[in-house]
Amino acid sequence: MIELGKIQKLEVIKLATVGAYLNTRNNQKQENVLLPKKQVPMDVAIGDEIEVFVYRDSSDRIISTINKPKMVMGEIKKLKVVEVSDIGAFLNWGLEKDLFIPFKEQTQRLQKGYECLVGLYIDKSDRICATMNIYDMLSNESPYKVDDKVKGIIFSINKDMGAFVAIDKKYQGLIPIKELYSDHKYGDEIEARVTKVREDGKLDLSLREKSYMQMDKDADKIYERLIKSGGYLPYNDKTPASKIYAEFDMSKNGFKTAIGRLLKAKKICFVKDGIQKL
Repeated sequence: MIELGKIQKLEVIKLATVGAYLNTRNNQKQENVLLPKKQVPMDVAIGDEIEVFVYRDSSDRIISTINKPKMVMGEIKKLKVVEVSDIGAFLNWGLEKDLFIPFKEQTQRLQKGYECLVGLYIDKSDRICATMNIYDMLSNESPYKVDDKVKGIIFSINKDMGAFVAIDKKYQGLIPIKELYSDHKYGDEIEARVTKVREDGKLDLSLREKSYMQMDKDADKIYERLIKSGGYLPYNDKTPASKIYAEFDMSKNGFKTAIGRLLKAKKICFVKDGIQKL
């Protein structure tokens, strides 16, 4: 069976002036698909098999190509916007005909030059299109366990739940809202630590190290800022959490734990409205 959006080996059924007509070897009464003449390998003969990608051309005719697209059906990839029209946007996926993404499949309005994480689907007109709604395309059967390090791309942010991450562009992950200490946005590539594997297989993530390791990193960060500032910083355990977050990219609890460590190491002391290097 000839499948849209996939790379497959098809048999040469007929040779013509416009190219080679291909079909599956058992030829299940499907219409032959054209491989344009400029892409037909030299010395090809009827009965030979050619590996091709099958899609629809600009006239919506099913056609094949020996060129490999940047993604195929079932994959999730980051593609660049090359054009925006009044019906949607077009993405560069490595073929002559750009990949269409309708407005209704955009989770945010796209502009030329932007990169977006997308999957493929077949629309009602039997055309291959892109979608940014990839949540259900991601697997919850990852090989990762608690404390494993993972890499992923943020594809959605919910102000009540947190940031949804496509791990390895394959698996579902979530950075809970309590773990979002930075101003992350759609498309950010992140490294995280698995903190929980849920019963359904989905992964909870943290951008921070385990507490005892993170405490040392936070303490070092504060101490370096202290030195660069001439030995004084106008922040202490009474400073509002919002200000701590803005200045140090950490939670209020993380800040208090870190300066407690510096106090215990006798590297700082409290002074009026701040901390000072000893």
